Amino acid sequence: MNNQFFSGKFLFIGLLFAGLALYPFVGSSYGLDLVSKIMIYAILAMSLELLVGSTGLVCFGQAAFFGIGAYVAVLLSPESESGNLIWLLLASILAAAAYALFVGALSLRTKGVYFIMVTLAFAQMAYYVVHDTKLGGGTDGIYLYFKPILGSVIDLNDPKTLYFFTWIFLVWTFVFLAMLLRSHFGRVLAGIRINEQRMRASGFSTYPYKLAAFTTSGGIAGLAGFLFAVKDGFVNPEMMSWHLSGALLIMIILGGLGHLRGAIIGAFAFVFLQEFFKSSAIFGDFAKHWQLGLGLTIIACVALLPKGLVGLPEVLRKRLYGSRPRDAHVVLK
Repeated sequence: MNNQFFSGKFLFIGLLFAGLALYPFVGSSYGLDLVSKIMIYAILAMSLELLVGSTGLVCFGQAAFFGIGAYVAVLLSPESESGNLIWLLLASILAAAAYALFVGALSLRTKGVYFIMVTLAFAQMAYYVVHDTKLGGGTDGIYLYFKPILGSVIDLNDPKTLYFFTWIFLVWTFVFLAMLLRSHFGRVLAGIRINEQRMRASGFSTYPYKLAAFTTSGGIAGLAGFLFAVKDGFVNPEMMSWHLSGALLIMIILGGLGHLRGAIIGAFAFVFLQEFFKSSAIFGDFAKHWQLGLGLTIIACVALLPKGLVGLPEVLRKRLYGSRPRDAHVVLK
């Protein structure tokens, strides 16, 4: 077996997943809800990492795919009984992937800042469709009165069942994307990120690869939207706001671009920092201005950790043992 499997990053992510699996047995109901939300954001952040960190496509419309997945889950659910879990889950993923395919087919013909603006424009179009029409309930949003079930096997009305259901998809998303990025497809995406012109000169048609990555990313974002709608039992247009797309970019940069585990770490760090600065018990009246504290902390993290939080062990090692790896060996001897 490849020794890389036992490297520190795999050990860390394994311990993280194990800790999350054990948390429901010791955590409070509030903690259960909070960690469930963070795991959903982690799935959403990994979907964006596939584009930004792995393909070099800075998408500013990820919230649209997230919102579409959530709205489809609610709109297709029966009003008088629980809907079928498998059907609603697949519908949410496919609807978000279909919109991503449409957006990607047009936006991927542009580059740089124009690509960013086009994806933002399509996201805002989706936002105003649910914001200004009766389809999405307007600014009030719409409620999911009965959470989906799968016979007597899976009942998402139980908080612990919903938590483990979300945990399973968090692990699945990480494993799926990790395998995808280590495949031939993933290596082509890495080549596109580094030098797309050279990839074209080598005989690769880069457009289909980018479109496939964009569509896959949208489908995973739709999965996260489905989970969020089921968790809260409510959706509103703010789920499609560009503010969420911006927050997702901050998460993956904070955690460390180019690393799937960085997207997970960034999601946890971002939400925990939000909750920390919002705490009136700690900051008193200053908690009303939590955005200021959060912003300054993120700026400090980016300035001190240019590789994100995943680069923190390396920074600490250099501070303790010097810049050369052999220095650490000498000190330890």
